Amino acid sequence: MRQLANQTVGRAEKTEPLSDDLLQVEKRLDLVKQVTHSTHKKLTACLQGQQGAEGEKRSKKLPLTMLAQCLVEGAAVLGDDSLLGKMLTLCGETEESLAQELLQFEVQIERDVVEPLFVLAEVDIPNIQKQRKHLAKLVLDMDSSRTSHPSTLQPGAKAESLREEMEEAANRMEICRDQLSADMFSFVAKEMDYSNYFQTLIEIQAEYHRKSLEILNSVLPQIKAQQEAWVEKPSFGKSLEDHLNISGREIAFPIEACVTMLLECGMQEEGLFRVAPSNSKLKKLKASLDCGVLDVLEYSADPHAIAGALKSYLRELPEPLMTTELYDEWIQASNLQDLEKRLQGLLCACEKLPTDNLNNFRYLIKFLSKLTEYQDANKMTPGNMAIVLGPNLLWTNITEMMTTVSLQIVGIIEPIIQHADWFFPGGKYKCADCCPSRARDGPPLRTATAPQTSLQAGCVDVSPGCCLEREGVCQIVNSHITEYD
Repeated sequence: MRQLANQTVGRAEKTEPLSDDLLQVEKRLDLVKQVTHSTHKKLTACLQGQQGAEGEKRSKKLPLTMLAQCLVEGAAVLGDDSLLGKMLTLCGETEESLAQELLQFEVQIERDVVEPLFVLAEVDIPNIQKQRKHLAKLVLDMDSSRTSHPSTLQPGAKAESLREEMEEAANRMEICRDQLSADMFSFVAKEMDYSNYFQTLIEIQAEYHRKSLEILNSVLPQIKAQQEAWVEKPSFGKSLEDHLNISGREIAFPIEACVTMLLECGMQEEGLFRVAPSNSKLKKLKASLDCGVLDVLEYSADPHAIAGALKSYLRELPEPLMTTELYDEWIQASNLQDLEKRLQGLLCACEKLPTDNLNNFRYLIKFLSKLTEYQDANKMTPGNMAIVLGPNLLWTNITEMMTTVSLQIVGIIEPIIQHADWFFPGGKYKCADCCPSRARDGPPLRTATAPQTSLQAGCVDVSPGCCLEREGVCQIVNSHITEYD
């Protein structure tokens, strides 16, 4: 303390043992220590596993491992016979694989980055700084010994002793300074090695993400295949083509199911398709149609809900059943004043419909034609049906539909219903039979007729499982079709 006080008040001359370059290195040491300490702390916080723990123990603590276990247990509860159970199994296995990759990633990060940063921030740099403090003490001792040996001191034993003490202090200071200088220069020379820690961090992260992406890319096709193979899929709001391809049907299930039930209980219902159903009943019926199971007895008492579900399905199609592409052609045909030319124009547009759209449009028109036979009771003439159903069969992308456009659509649907047998002749339900290339001779004079069928009462599984083979409306009983011509 006396030595330090002497230097502080100026009694002893303070010696600076380090060069200007080493003084700059000393300042850089403080900055590097600060940065590496902060980086080590934040990087350690990013590790999800228990640092320093063994592999299995560390793996159990990973959130991904716990998620994988939860998914697998959930799959066991739901069973592999359900789509959700299959998805949980695949996802659980995937999360477990990702957890193992994460475990290897964290162990490597801890070994190659975290621990070296800790050694640099908490061992190497502090050791150099400790030597620097020791050198400062030795310099203080040397300067004090010089002060204690004035040049006016007479030669003798005491003078010799003081001289030896001064030389010894200077020698100790020189040794410490050389060692400190070597360590400082070594630190500067190793900056490339220290910077490699961060390059290693990015390389390990890149490898981890590459392997994780490979795992995800390998499982995604399996997940999609399971979903595509699952027959029970929603149909409302889905593409007609996709629904038919998945279910293996020719007629969309909601159309066929609703028509089947209406044939049984709704043909003489006044205002069918015009009277709005109960929202709750309509929502329930749509959900039942989406999952493929209907309680026929329940809905037979409410034909308006059935008609509303059919209208909703048509309106919720991504593209109108009569297609957006042919919209202008339909409108142009409806504008023709001559009846025969108008019918020929409508037939020409009808023949251009895609096969799936044509089959379903034909099926629906045949049913509506049948419905007109009961117009005295249900008050639904071809014109009335065209008014309420036309906007659900054909619409434009323009949100504000003008009255003239609505009337044009009525002018399209009404004559097609009136002359259904002329537009769709023949007994077989094939595209070639309902798309003749020849022109028809004159406007038709009769409409389609068909005997009414009966529907088995009770809760019937109407999951899609078969296709129409003949024209007309078919009913489904235990996944079998009863046809009529």
